[in-house]
Amino acid sequence: MSWLFGSKQDKKETPVAPAGQGGFDANQISDISSILKSNTLDPTKLHPLAGLDKDIEYLDLDEEKLTTLEGAGNGLLPSRGWTDDLCYGTGTVYVLGLGLGGIRGLNEGLKNLPQGRMDPVTNQLRPVPFKLKLNTVLNQVTKFGPHMGNNAGVLAIMYNLIDSSLDNIRNKHDDLNSLAAGFLSGALFRSSKGLKPMGYSAGAMTLVAAAWCGLKRVIN
Repeated sequence: MSWLFGSKQDKKETPVAPAGQGGFDANQISDISSILKSNTLDPTKLHPLAGLDKDIEYLDLDEEKLTTLEGAGNGLLPSRGWTDDLCYGTGTVYVLGLGLGGIRGLNEGLKNLPQGRMDPVTNQLRPVPFKLKLNTVLNQVTKFGPHMGNNAGVLAIMYNLIDSSLDNIRNKHDDLNSLAAGFLSGALFRSSKGLKPMGYSAGAMTLVAAAWCGLKRVIN
């Protein structure tokens, strides 16, 4: 009838790992610091794949060498190739265009400030609120600034791409490539406006390229 009233089963004893072999003696633990200071906790065995038992490995990174193209060392900044010229040149020209356009917009906004009107009832001049004047100036700044910055950035992209292409074709970088790149980029920029605007734009960009070449010679 043992199955009716139940029977006593032998309890399995859980083996206790000896101290110093992957476990520790609970009677020797008084606080957290005693656990952390014990030799039984080995961080290298917690996660073998982490490689905590190894020394620090240093990566041997070889810096990219500067371009060895003939004449390319005459720039204002060291260049590793055409990608550096494209990024730095475009960003710099865009910021300059944005700033010059903002200055022009500020000038236009100050010129065209709204004027006060005469009150027909009191026959006195009504002053214009400051917020309205500020809004007028900001509208002009945001009108001319991004417009000039975007145009300057596009011209810089075309100039650097054409200049780098000519450098690769001729295997050297000189003033002739810069002048040709300025002429072609200016003509391409206004190619949809007709021959006359193309000529003006090409001439202006050629002059800008010549000024840039002269500036590099003076600084270097």
